[in-house]
Amino acid sequence: MESLGNIIMYFVIALAIIVFSVLTVTTRKILRSATYLLFTLFATAALYFQLDYAFLGAVQIAVYAGGIVVLFVFSILLTQKPGEDAAPLSSHRKWLGIITAVAGVAVCGCAVFSYAQFCGQLMPDMAAPSIENIGKFLLSTDKLGYLLPFEAVSVLLLACIIGGVVIARRR
Repeated sequence: MESLGNIIMYFVIALAIIVFSVLTVTTRKILRSATYLLFTLFATAALYFQLDYAFLGAVQIAVYAGGIVVLFVFSILLTQKPGEDAAPLSSHRKWLGIITAVAGVAVCGCAVFSYAQFCGQLMPDMAAPSIENIGKFLLSTDKLGYLLPFEAVSVLLLACIIGGVVIARRR
């Protein structure tokens, strides 16, 4: 049985992730949005540390909170004046967005609640995940491997860096 402190800490971290995620997409100032994204990534790392995945927590801080947010901030500073106030967004399709968001939450909820059944059928040796098993699944070329998406993300990041250099050279 887990201690009450761990359960409370989990809910505090989950609430922080939800609040900062919502603030990330609703704020009008883009640098403030990047800062909220940084807080969301730090809270996700705290969740990894609470689950005793110290390696994943450290990678989350080093790669995402460190590298990706710095890349975002530099791309923001290269493309737009940071002190500029953005105009309020208006859309005639708000209901379509709300319906899509609710459908996304429903799909995510269904995925979360069927995860244990999925793991039992397709990945029987992942019942107790370890860093070794996670690494094997992430970098394998099997049916459930993630090597191709991992490489696609690295190519995407390389394209972002090249795009930032091209934009910077024009100025």
